[in-house]
Amino acid sequence: MKILNVRLKNLNSLLGEWFIDFTHPHYVDSGIFAITGPTGAGKTTILDAICLALYGETPRLASVTKNANEIMSEGTAECSAEIQFETPDGRYRCTWQQHRARGNTSGALQAPQHELVNADSNTIISNRLSQVKKEVEQLTGLDFDRFTRSMLLAQGKFAAFLQSSANERAPILEQITGTEIYSNISIAVFQHAKNVGNELDRLKAE
Repeated sequence: MKILNVRLKNLNSLLGEWFIDFTHPHYVDSGIFAITGPTGAGKTTILDAICLALYGETPRLASVTKNANEIMSEGTAECSAEIQFETPDGRYRCTWQQHRARGNTSGALQAPQHELVNADSNTIISNRLSQVKKEVEQLTGLDFDRFTRSMLLAQGKFAAFLQSSANERAPILEQITGTEIYSNISIAVFQHAKNVGNELDRLKAE
């Protein structure tokens, strides 16, 4: 999975609309970059927006519902997060948004909306709140827990990932790097060696 761009609006301290294009030469040519700034500048909000667009939740906020939204900027009537990402199967766009009744800052919160679109054909894969998350998991091979433990480690969670067992890290790293094939080869070689060994034992016994 490769994140191509992120668009967000009225999330925490980041008032208004913001757009980050990770395909821009400045990001591509550098290879590695850092998000820096003083406390409260909105660094973690960018990461929140990525999670919100994909899964409808963030590491800091278990869920955003019709009854509670602690991530919408104060004094605003709507917020949104959109991400475009790429997998070996194609490009996809995932959008999450929520607004208040009548566009009024004091209006009642409305139910969040979540949509997943095939960006290559511009066709909707799902716009059901309960289904989009599942579709994202199927496309990326990463559920929310694995995503936040591997591709996007929340503050303070990096040590937990490093200290997890090899068996816990292996499948996550395989999904990130696309090296699942080597595990499959290893399993096939082991089984073949076992079969040949059994046949050799049988021949020796004869």
